[in-house]
Amino acid sequence: MQTIDYVALALFALLWLFYSNITNGKIPLFGRKSLTLAMAEHRHIWILNSLKRDLKMIDTAILAGLQSGTAFFASTSIFALGGCFALLGATEKVDAIFRDLPLAFHGGRIAFEMKVGGLTGLFGYSFFKFGWSYRLFNYCTILFGGLPMTEEARANPDYARQAAERVIRMNMIAANHFNAGLRAIFLSIGYLGWFINAYVFMATTVFVLITLLRRQFFSPARTLLMEEIEASR
Repeated sequence: MQTIDYVALALFALLWLFYSNITNGKIPLFGRKSLTLAMAEHRHIWILNSLKRDLKMIDTAILAGLQSGTAFFASTSIFALGGCFALLGATEKVDAIFRDLPLAFHGGRIAFEMKVGGLTGLFGYSFFKFGWSYRLFNYCTILFGGLPMTEEARANPDYARQAAERVIRMNMIAANHFNAGLRAIFLSIGYLGWFINAYVFMATTVFVLITLLRRQFFSPARTLLMEEIEASR
């Protein structure tokens, strides 16, 4: 491990923190709302609209889809963790391969195991985020089942609104944990550059971050969601 390795690792952590804060709206960027925040407004619109219909099969299908997607990424994280442990068991073979690569910096077995340990930590973090998100989406489903029917909502709109707001908040909390796990998965792609050398690590991290920023603030999906939000006001 050289000084540049620690610099690259610090840059990775700072960019991760920066990206998390700007997507959540804690740090304003370009005076634009992120795709994540725009989607949060649509979650709000969806839950409130569900108060206007007694037949909620569409809503339960959406909730089931959110849970199944979260379960998929949780399972993927487990497989990735298993791959990391297998990599640790084959350290000597992999280290010999990297030693023969022309651009790879050979830092020895301990440095390689530290890098794999960091990658394992990333996937472990994402698994816990996805697992907790799955549990919260389950709670959201239960809260959703307690929403009043259409006639009850019309008779007591304040109570119906409060019940819907509880479902919305639980759904958004679950979504925030899901997004945190997904960020770790995306940034792990940049982390893989460290196995070559620290300079590639920094370059791949910046490349991944720029790609994610473009999708959050300048993608066609974000433009479409903002058009829908403006039209609904």
